[in-house]
Amino acid sequence: MTNSPYDNDNVFAKILRGELPCHKLYEDDATFALMDIMPRGDGHCLVIPKKPSRNLLDVDEDSLAAVMRTVQKLARAAKSAFGADGVTIQQFNEQAGGQVVFHLHVHIIPRFEGVALRPHTGEMADQAVLAEQAEKIRAHL
Repeated sequence: MTNSPYDNDNVFAKILRGELPCHKLYEDDATFALMDIMPRGDGHCLVIPKKPSRNLLDVDEDSLAAVMRTVQKLARAAKSAFGADGVTIQQFNEQAGGQVVFHLHVHIIPRFEGVALRPHTGEMADQAVLAEQAEKIRAHL
């Protein structure tokens, strides 16, 4: 367990409450999938649990299982939508582990032979490009 409390004002909590916009890809009773606004590759998307949890260290087992089912569904759709050679799945825990937003989230990034991930610059992608990529992924769900 983590010693830090869950922050109800993190960006993903705000998205789940409808307070911030996003490019939604998929939603079920336990999970929500969306485009990453600072993508490291085309089709970079995220899966989050609806129940509050900082990360893998404190998430309940049912939420974690639901997240991974949705990760598999989105990974298959994103790989197919972009004709990718593979897919990278990333998940970070606590600041020392590279976590920046403290609500459990899993990155899904379509990958292509010989193409490196873009650096994480903190710059947001063009919203029209994200909308177009989201539509491609939704078409393969």
